[in-house]
This record gives sequence, structure tokens and C-alpha cells, in this order.
Amino acid sequence: MQVFVRDNNVEQALRVLKKKMQREGVFREMRRRRFYEKPSEQAARRKSDAVRRMRKLARKQAIRDGLIAPPPRKKKEEAIKRPVLEPART
Repeated sequence: MQVFVRDNNVEQALRVLKKKMQREGVFREMRRRRFYEKPSEQAARRKSDAVRRMRKLARKQAIRDGLIAPPPRKKKEEAIKRPVLEPART
């Protein structure tokens, strides 16, 4: 993996490197290899990962085909607005 440093901007090069490593899955691999994983655990993890991927693909395909409704989208305006509390009247 190679990242070029332009105009002595090391911070930007580090950000680009981290993004590339994240995209390649290096951090996930490092975390997974931190401890020994028995072959039976490894097979179970691979199988569960495959099941998760297949469910995700099936869900996306069903949404595309119109069989299930897509999840509701949050509007930016609703996320920003907060209820205003009025002062108590006496």
C-alpha cells in the first residue's frame, strides 16, 4: 500500500492511509488475529459471516423488487429540531 506525501502534509497522508487501510479491511484483520482462533471457531465464524452477507443481499434484492418496504429515511430537519419547553404559567 502506497501513499504519497504532498507539500510535506503528513497529516493528510495519514488520513488517506487510514482510509485505504479501512477499505482493505486491515484493521478488522488485525483485531481478528489478536488472539488465536480454533479451527472450529473459525469455521463457525465464516459460516455466520456468509449467512449475514446472504441475508443482507436478499433483503436488498427484496427491497429492489418491491416485496418489502425500504426502511424509513430520517430527515435532516427532524433530527435538528428539538421540542421547545414553554415556561410554566402561574
